[in-house]
Amino acid sequence: MTTTPHARPTHEQLATRLHRASVGRNKDAYADVDWDAPAHRIIEGDPRWALTPERGLGRTHWYRAQPEPIRARMGLHCAVAQLRVGMDFESILCRGLLELAFEREPGNADCQHSLMFQELIARSGLPARGLGGVERVLSRRIPRLARTFPELFFLHVLGGEAPIDHVQRRELRRGDALHPLMRTVMRIHVTEEARHISFARSYLRERVPRLGWWKRAQLELHAPFVLRTMVDEMIAPPRWLLDLYGVPTEARRALRGCPHAQADVIEGLAPIRSILTEVGALTPRSLPLWRALGLAPASAVMRLPASATASS
Repeated sequence: MTTTPHARPTHEQLATRLHRASVGRNKDAYADVDWDAPAHRIIEGDPRWALTPERGLGRTHWYRAQPEPIRARMGLHCAVAQLRVGMDFESILCRGLLELAFEREPGNADCQHSLMFQELIARSGLPARGLGGVERVLSRRIPRLARTFPELFFLHVLGGEAPIDHVQRRELRRGDALHPLMRTVMRIHVTEEARHISFARSYLRERVPRLGWWKRAQLELHAPFVLRTMVDEMIAPPRWLLDLYGVPTEARRALRGCPHAQADVIEGLAPIRSILTEVGALTPRSLPLWRALGLAPASAVMRLPASATASS
């Protein structure tokens, strides 16, 4: 059977193409970033590290009232904290992919992103903590899902990748206003993570419709809680950082309840809502929960996949 030019590739075809791309265009944390370039030096008080008025703490009156050196240091520290959590997520992803490969065929995990993140963190000279407490315990269980419930594992992948991809693409549009070292790291990360996101979406599109009713119901139930947790871990400033800089309660409340921040989350999750709706893991039954958790717009109109429409 001849494939038409506009036909969507199968998951196996896409996986083969992505694997070839990862071999031919794979980035190296040290060869592809000129860490010692003068323009890449991290200098204390550099205003390019300051948070923009559209981003997180940068929206609060408290942050904007701080002296410029403090705003710059906090912005750098927020970036470093995000990278440190990103390292933990990359570890979860690598371990999960190895679990999946164990069930299928030999493979290897690429931790170049973790090396790149660690180098920038080290050069910042600022302390950074990874996942702790309950989150660290849960992070040990997530990779096992790649063997027992891979569809739920790849939902975690999308939950960790898609929101931060949305934020970094927006940051890259700042151009020269963004520190060149961070711009380089973000550009590499966005380029390579596009393959992870593409693979995860294709995997869900291929596998979820074939799940039994029980596992599909579990996926539908867990999805909003997984995504809410992932967004909070990957995007929001961690509590230890807010404590370190003495961010007052009113600023923290404003950070959580800011409608612009909520809109960012909803916009960043749009691709995930789309694919889950397509495969029947986001339905009118579960949409109210998504809205209650701030993951879907109040006026969202559900577009059921053709299979669901036909069966109703």
